[in-house]
Amino acid sequence: MSYPARFDRGHTDDLMTFLAASPTPYHAVANAAERLEKAGFRQVAETDAWDGTSGGKFVLRGGAIVAWYVPEGAGPHTPYRIVGAHTDSPNLRVKPLPDTGAHGWRQVAVEIYGGPLLNSWLDRDLGLAGRLTLRDGSTRLVSIDRPLLRVPQLAVHLDRSVSTEGLKLDKQRHLQPVWGLGGTHEGDLIAFLEEESGLQAGEITGWDLMTHSVEPPAYLGRDQELLAGPRMDNLLSVHAGTAALVAVATAAGTGTGTELPYIPVLAAFDHEENGSQSDTGADGPLLGGVLERSVFARGGTYEDRARSFAGTVCLSSDTGHAVHPNYAERHDPTHHPRANGGPILKVNVNNRYATDGAGRAVFAAACEKAGVDFQSFVSNNSMPCGTTIGPITAARHGIKTIDIGVAILSMHSVRELCGADDPFLLANALVAFLEG
Repeated sequence: MSYPARFDRGHTDDLMTFLAASPTPYHAVANAAERLEKAGFRQVAETDAWDGTSGGKFVLRGGAIVAWYVPEGAGPHTPYRIVGAHTDSPNLRVKPLPDTGAHGWRQVAVEIYGGPLLNSWLDRDLGLAGRLTLRDGSTRLVSIDRPLLRVPQLAVHLDRSVSTEGLKLDKQRHLQPVWGLGGTHEGDLIAFLEEESGLQAGEITGWDLMTHSVEPPAYLGRDQELLAGPRMDNLLSVHAGTAALVAVATAAGTGTGTELPYIPVLAAFDHEENGSQSDTGADGPLLGGVLERSVFARGGTYEDRARSFAGTVCLSSDTGHAVHPNYAERHDPTHHPRANGGPILKVNVNNRYATDGAGRAVFAAACEKAGVDFQSFVSNNSMPCGTTIGPITAARHGIKTIDIGVAILSMHSVRELCGADDPFLLANALVAFLEG
């Protein structure tokens, strides 16, 4: 028997809302937490003692969130079913001394985060968002979601070779956005943010700020079969994982589903795009600490922890490459994932992805239960393969991990493209997986 909650195009509509409201990892986890709270989950502080009661709980740490639902009757050695994802996307981030400029232009000094398609950031209307740390130690989210900055491209008249030799961008010299005219004055940007946020002068003492395109997500094409939008790598998976966890927990809590044999978990980490090595990244202690504390809070021992982890499975959900109609030779000749073809199973025998044959069987069973087709993805042997949080999760925690996702075009662009059905097909597969 399956749970009745199933997703359709309305899920994709909601994804568009989620993307637009989540310009940074901090906003993404805040929005996920709000959805979880509406479903009855409660936030627990890492500094507090935890209890072993049933129900939904979550931990927030910076740009990361770990949420789990303990069903009635779960024992201390009950294994977990985890959906893993990441909240960060490549972008331009503000430097510690942000105020700069030249030749009468006022600019903001930015650093390149991750591996963005740099040309996609040119001539875009950009907003500014992130986390502010105040003098009293508290934090506040800020989002200036209107045209504020722009990285202007050099006119073709001044670079006649651009169309024949390609665009060449220096990361330091060519990507500093403009945001006004006049002289450069130290403290201008932070003073502007204090005014926008209703804060007193000098109240902001720390910041984690990044740019984002203010163009909203939109359906694309004659029949609106496609979805264009920002940060689908990897907020598409964060959104699907949140929706799936809420659906499974709600059904279990109302008694409309089968008894859960696992504890369903969502783990959405920050810093995947630059190696995951942080206190909020997949290579940090966050997930392991949360899972262990949950075991011990339910009266478990180290033996129970070992038994629980041994039976645990994680789906590492991240975007992958759909076959590109203009560059098909860059893909493996026999593996051509297509838009709206269902989620992809990502395989790499050199362990850039964590999937093996046993993991494939787990995912195939979930898709069959959900009535969802899935596709296989491998890289062209002559092209280097990217990686995900999957191998990190498997190695760090000894947890069986399978790499999956949704096939997209324009990965790491300021605006990516996927099939409009694939987000809800992924969410349905995740529900079936978390059900067990």
